[in-house]
Amino acid sequence: MKHDIVIIGGGPAGLAAAVAAFDGGVKDVVILERGEELGGILNQCIHNGFGLTRFKESLSGPEYAERFIDKVRERGIKYYLETTVISLDKNKTVKAVNPELGFFTIEAKSIILAMGCRERSRGALNVAGTRPAGIYSAGTAQKYVNVKGYMPGKEVVILGSGDIGLIMARRMTLEGAKVHAVCEIMPYSSGLKRNIVQCLDDFGIPLYLNHTITKIEGTDRVTGVTISEVDAQKRPITGTERHFSCDTVLFSVGLIPENELTKSCGITLSPKTRGAVVSQTRETMERGIFACGNVLQVHDLVDFVSEEAEIAGRYSAQYVLNGEGVYDFLDTQAGDNISYVLPQKINKGVDGNVKLFFRVKNTFKNCTIRIKSGNEVILERKKKIAVPGEMETLILTADKVQNLSSPVTVELEV
Repeated sequence: MKHDIVIIGGGPAGLAAAVAAFDGGVKDVVILERGEELGGILNQCIHNGFGLTRFKESLSGPEYAERFIDKVRERGIKYYLETTVISLDKNKTVKAVNPELGFFTIEAKSIILAMGCRERSRGALNVAGTRPAGIYSAGTAQKYVNVKGYMPGKEVVILGSGDIGLIMARRMTLEGAKVHAVCEIMPYSSGLKRNIVQCLDDFGIPLYLNHTITKIEGTDRVTGVTISEVDAQKRPITGTERHFSCDTVLFSVGLIPENELTKSCGITLSPKTRGAVVSQTRETMERGIFACGNVLQVHDLVDFVSEEAEIAGRYSAQYVLNGEGVYDFLDTQAGDNISYVLPQKINKGVDGNVKLFFRVKNTFKNCTIRIKSGNEVILERKKKIAVPGEMETLILTADKVQNLSSPVTVELEV
């Protein structure tokens, strides 16, 4: 087959990118989605809180997804479900398989990567103890409860305070389970402040910062866990052990972008975000291949995923219609107290404002965030509080972008 734009992933990023590409003038767009329906992870996120930024109303995950699925169908954009992409190469050739077509190949003019994330598992953490039943990632437990109607257990301890873990603490409580504790190895939560308040504080669920699980007990089924406080080097402190009897342990210990296809294509990855290195158009360092959503950087809000995907879709359409543009790159870099900055490159050959996304390394109060080009401060903003769990953004106006002559650094001063 041949298509102008192929989008890998039919979640919120893929859907928004498809609509933006279609509206940008390219009508031959196809979405490849490995799930049984469009919507991606939103289909199991039945809690509300989605769309507050974009639609100014509180929607559930499926409701938010439906808004974009309707737009895709209204435009007649083609999509294949239950389709697994096996490989992708620099010539923009996609090899995939599904029950309807079997094995097939698509030659594209442009590719948009929108594969999302997967959860980090227990195996990545080296937690001591036995390997009984009753250990789940938070997302797996969410799917069991919200989609399949099964309760994973009744007595629960959660490791990690990511947003999915916080939301599942509330969900399990509402379904009648007892959540004994949420443990977080860092001195701060990695989830949104509103989720800490609405999911833990409102339900009286304790959050243990600077704590981790040091032992899991049980033979056939989990019977209990031991948690310990950790020191500055994240090592358990002897004598701080606390035991909880439980039958279920949920892990919410971070998300890993699904970048196996990106790697196999030889696209340059960022060690900080674990996603592709991109410019402000979301084009990777391989011409005509774009990336957006959680496969590029882990977002807090789906509203921002949609915004970023629309950028990728719009510029992907421009690439198909106009060919390669002008490439004049300047690097961006993370300065003091900043963990990463995205995009990693600013292309001065593209007109328009540039929105910089970044995260801070710790919790800071009464701080100043600066954007510098060389030694020159070109933008400065005061912040009462900045936390790692909430992404920060600053906008460089088009005139400032055109006047840049040195790499751009984002830094935070207390």
